Amino acid sequence: MAKFFASKSPDISDREKRNMERARKIASQGMVLLANNGALPLAETGNIALFGNGGRKTVKGGTGSGDVNSRFVVNVEQGLEEAGFTVTTKGWLDRYDATVEEAKAAYGAQMKEAVEKTGAMPILYLFDHPFKEPPIPAVTEADCQSAASDTALFVLARNSGEGKDRRPVAGEYTLFPEEEEAIRTLRAHFGRLIIILNVGSVIDTGFLRRESRADAILLMSQAGNIGGYALTDVLTGKVTPSGKLTTTWAERYEDYPKAAAFSHMNGDVDDEYYEEGIYVGYRYFDTFNIAPAYPFGFGLSYTTFRTETEKVSADAENVSLTVKVTNTGDRHSGREVVQVYYSAPQGRLEKPYQELAAYAKTKDLAPGESQTLEISFPTGRMASYHEEQASWILEKGEYYIRVGNSSRNTAVAAAVVLDGEAVTEKLSNRLALDCQMDSLSAKEVAPYTYEGEQAQKDSAPRIPVSAGAVPCTEAVYRKENSQLPEADGRKLTMDDVRSGNAALDALTAQLTVEEMAELCVGTARGGMGGSSIIGAASAACPGAAGDTTSRMIEDRNIRNMILADGPAGLRLSRHFSVDRDGNLIPGSEDSSLAELGMLFAQREKPRIPEDAVTYYQYCTAIPIATLLAQTWDTDAIAEAGDIVGGEMEELGVTLWLAPGMNIHRNPLCGRNFEYYSEDPFVAGCCAAADTLGVQKHKGVGTTIKHFAFNNQEDNRMHVNAHIGERAIREIYLKCFEIAVKTAQPMSIMTSYNLINGTHTANSYDLLTAIAREEWGFEGIVMTDWGTTGSIEMNPGQKFKYGCSNAAGCIRAGNDLTMPGSQADVDEIVRSVGAKEGEVACPITLGDLQACAGRMLKVIAASSVYEDAKPYRG
Repeated sequence: MAKFFASKSPDISDREKRNMERARKIASQGMVLLANNGALPLAETGNIALFGNGGRKTVKGGTGSGDVNSRFVVNVEQGLEEAGFTVTTKGWLDRYDATVEEAKAAYGAQMKEAVEKTGAMPILYLFDHPFKEPPIPAVTEADCQSAASDTALFVLARNSGEGKDRRPVAGEYTLFPEEEEAIRTLRAHFGRLIIILNVGSVIDTGFLRRESRADAILLMSQAGNIGGYALTDVLTGKVTPSGKLTTTWAERYEDYPKAAAFSHMNGDVDDEYYEEGIYVGYRYFDTFNIAPAYPFGFGLSYTTFRTETEKVSADAENVSLTVKVTNTGDRHSGREVVQVYYSAPQGRLEKPYQELAAYAKTKDLAPGESQTLEISFPTGRMASYHEEQASWILEKGEYYIRVGNSSRNTAVAAAVVLDGEAVTEKLSNRLALDCQMDSLSAKEVAPYTYEGEQAQKDSAPRIPVSAGAVPCTEAVYRKENSQLPEADGRKLTMDDVRSGNAALDALTAQLTVEEMAELCVGTARGGMGGSSIIGAASAACPGAAGDTTSRMIEDRNIRNMILADGPAGLRLSRHFSVDRDGNLIPGSEDSSLAELGMLFAQREKPRIPEDAVTYYQYCTAIPIATLLAQTWDTDAIAEAGDIVGGEMEELGVTLWLAPGMNIHRNPLCGRNFEYYSEDPFVAGCCAAADTLGVQKHKGVGTTIKHFAFNNQEDNRMHVNAHIGERAIREIYLKCFEIAVKTAQPMSIMTSYNLINGTHTANSYDLLTAIAREEWGFEGIVMTDWGTTGSIEMNPGQKFKYGCSNAAGCIRAGNDLTMPGSQADVDEIVRSVGAKEGEVACPITLGDLQACAGRMLKVIAASSVYEDAKPYRG
């Protein structure tokens, strides 16, 4: 009989209340004040006029696997009312509600018709054809006059998600004409106009900056299910905004590198050429001297700060700074972020104008109060990857150390002078480029500069460092997976291994090929969740994304792990019922997908017996990853992870399919809200903190994803990303490397796409040579759902590039194919010991044993056993 961990009480629990309060505090720290002429904070409560599509229908987070089914969502209207404001524009908000409901009904009918006609799964229709919020109704003269307030808040919301990239069109990247007209009307009728951006990714702010004449613009982002309260904390000054952008907001979409060639923009979603190379985000804008609307690292406060670099020291191993920050305001306390950048010398390798090396955030400083921060980073962090040498190198010359509070507001504090070239790490060439591709060059370009920069360089203290003293490491690569010695003796169990009475290899060696194949393939046997056996004979968690096999529980006590989405909290069914024998009543659970997924199907509700038991598993929707990153506070991010880790322990989830940590390469990527930053150092630090927060709990772990180069959603399962090795290592893998080396996540999830002609799920270079042998990763690697073709995303459609192969996953070191299918198991079994030409991808018994052994190691350390300890790798 299945074991259920959920609560039998429908009442809101102390855990929910506690975690929502924690999420509220975290969310307020990541909101970014973009403009303010003194309108904020709001001096007093009273009447307030609320408009915009996010005023009542506030977006807590994006769609798809990034969604979370919380008990409720506190919108902006409710947040204002809780703080004592009277919202006087309910009539307008009601009109917009009616508009949305009408649009949803039409969308549901359209979806139902399309699904019945094509036979596609509803969730896949949602991915390809997401619901789009309709334009807002007009704001009339009567609406303004009846508001009885001098202050108007306009909440501009945007949503996006898995499976679809955004378009640079009205209602997505740009404003609807109706929104622009409404803002003009509000500006004409209200003394104070405040724009709130309830968006998960960059939008075009040209109209807001140039024409709206707004008194304040605040990036609320998407703050989870308690976001309305968190926003009001900032609006009223209960919390002083201290968030900073982790992505450059451009003046125009066209200002981003290779903007016209991204994803669908050039009509080719089969091949994506990363011709910009290392020039991503501020590295591009600063190097090519393109003025952004809001630079990387930017964010205002209700107070002002003075930042003074008191000391810089350096040697062959570390660069250290002592920085004093003082709150120079006289009314509000606040926090400041000190950002440390370096500018490397130009040599054989081109270098960006500057790159982030370290950062630190102050405590809450009262007016006049100071804090001295000690900030340091490894000298080797300033190295660049040289493809011909297959090494990370520090070239001879001056490395300028810059200190400031955004990429466009720094001052040179020192120059580290290296007397020769130093190699910091020796590797081997991997993930070879599969085509001829010209990368962007800045050789003939004058970079960004500012008045007095050269004088700062000339007067900066010089700190000599000997290249010969710089430490160097060298990766060791193994040849092949050796077959384990044949097992003999009594039948071993997981209890023998966990008690120390048997070696893990001995248990692995006793397993048959069929048993190991089952262990390395998820339990779904009917597509995405259809006819799956999630939780059978062990633990059950309705709404979870999948689980590992329970086939060997009875004879070997090898238990199954439960895996659950998504990046902003656990995505589970909120309630479900079981019969007197403990069996889940089909259809009793609510969908773990977004509510729109059920609009097309008016399914008949099942009969629930009188003696049935109903369970509840409400989870906390924490802020999206981008907002978390905007806190620039790893302690706050670790606390967000702690929230999720605690709920995993309570509800029986072993692996959280998060955090997402791909680079914000282009603002149109549909899943940017799930990711942290355009900067790999920020992204890596955030993912590490999130992981450490989760993995402080017994036997649960994160699954950092999508490994790697998942920077577009259109045709995501079949797109071939063509990227040079330097950009691969410096930009797109560096964040994963930091997370692995700092926090040892329990798992890594591969992406759908190909990298230079090979599916990431089948890439030995990526999964074994780089992740395990270069970085020392000790957990398991799993595929994303359906990468081997077990889920047919587009029935009958032909693609330039096909699917990955289940046996190829084993050969590459991809331990778990999800969600699983019988075809995956059969492919692995027939490929063991096969010869070239007999199967698509021959593998050895040693290959399969290596994957099975890693699966057993993680299962042994996981929460499926009551005495599990926090996972450390």
